[in-house]
Amino acid sequence: MSEQAIASDRRAVPGDSEFDRDTAVSRREPGVYDIDLRAGWTIGNAVNGGYLLAVLGRALADALPHSDPFTVSAHYLTASRPGPAVVRTETVRTGRTLSTGQASLYQRDEHGDEVERLRVLASYGDLDALPDDVRTTATPPALPPMDQCFGPQDGPTPVAGGSAITGRLMLKLDPATLGWALGAPSGKGEMRSWFGLADGRDADPLSLLLAVDALPPTAFELGLSGWVPTVELTVHVRHRPAPGPLRVSITTRNLAGGFLEEDAEVWDSSDRLVAQSRQLARVRLGRPASRP
Repeated sequence: MSEQAIASDRRAVPGDSEFDRDTAVSRREPGVYDIDLRAGWTIGNAVNGGYLLAVLGRALADALPHSDPFTVSAHYLTASRPGPAVVRTETVRTGRTLSTGQASLYQRDEHGDEVERLRVLASYGDLDALPDDVRTTATPPALPPMDQCFGPQDGPTPVAGGSAITGRLMLKLDPATLGWALGAPSGKGEMRSWFGLADGRDADPLSLLLAVDALPPTAFELGLSGWVPTVELTVHVRHRPAPGPLRVSITTRNLAGGFLEEDAEVWDSSDRLVAQSRQLARVRLGRPASRP
């Protein structure tokens, strides 16, 4: 058997991958779910925001009559840490094509008090029931071939801001957006990368919630190296992704008052726009570069 065939046989599939295991929630009672947030999805000491969004997204998929996220808006209230957490969901409205719910994630602090970490409002539907017409002026990002791009493992030293999550992902960054890693940021506020899960699992709607928040912050290419915590993140899932690697493009046009916006597009292997997002993030200078 060829090396390529062996690699293909070892690819994880949805429902049986590290991402699925680590975002799986256990229903304690209707609307209440337990989970152990995994340290493998951290940046620095904090759990990545896209991973957290996928956790709450999975709980809402179980709680609501529809299974596919269409739009998910999250406010990050306090930084989440690895360890036990509780997700509480509430159904706001159910309809024939869309259902809406909200969810919050809680953890205990050092005093044993319950603290809300993240609150989400989301609408779910059936992506397969949508009409297939596409009328768009958007175009896929022009990325070099994957073998001409670079990931965290390609550097001689650990990339600034890298952490445990990089071992869970397949990231191949466009060299044109890697000036920050070489001490020469472009100043353009752009980040582009091929994206996948390290175990080869193909993307689905829930993993798109991770993809929009998994790249290094665009602030790095603006010449900033401080902590960039997400304040608010809204994701629109537009289509079920085709098998194969994704392409993610993120841009920032305005940094003012210590906050910046990031607009992300996620494209699948069939050149279809499958997800979009916008987030507001705070720029804090003088701290280790990372983003929860």
